[in-house]
Amino acid sequence: MKTHTTLGRDAIVRAEQELGLEVEFLRHAKEIAYYHQEKWDGSGYPEGISGETIPLSARLMAVADVYDALVSRRVYKEGMPHEKAVQIIQEGRGTHFDPDLVDAFLELQPEFQEISRRYADSVHELEVKAEQLSTFESK
Repeated sequence: MKTHTTLGRDAIVRAEQELGLEVEFLRHAKEIAYYHQEKWDGSGYPEGISGETIPLSARLMAVADVYDALVSRRVYKEGMPHEKAVQIIQEGRGTHFDPDLVDAFLELQPEFQEISRRYADSVHELEVKAEQLSTFESK
């Protein structure tokens, strides 16, 4: 599981190599892929960096990624209520997350909730994903 950060970044690097050029906007994509599991207090991975050493793009993604993981229904779990997800993110202020970004999240949390509702997987989509997961696990 912890290798997904490196695998994601390396996939983007390989794509750039195939193109024969570095694409400026992919710099942020590489940062996000590689550093989004770092934590403000340094207890994350892959490098265990902390605070503002973590690229801003990855600090932003950390908040969005955790919110999405908490509220989204998955094949293997139900989503939790928005209010509980907000509480968990707020509790991570200064440890897991950049305090300023948690403050911004708290101001914008109705928009996060609306986006999660708008893009939630349907029952049919979850059934398809469950079948794909079952097929993958049986190999």
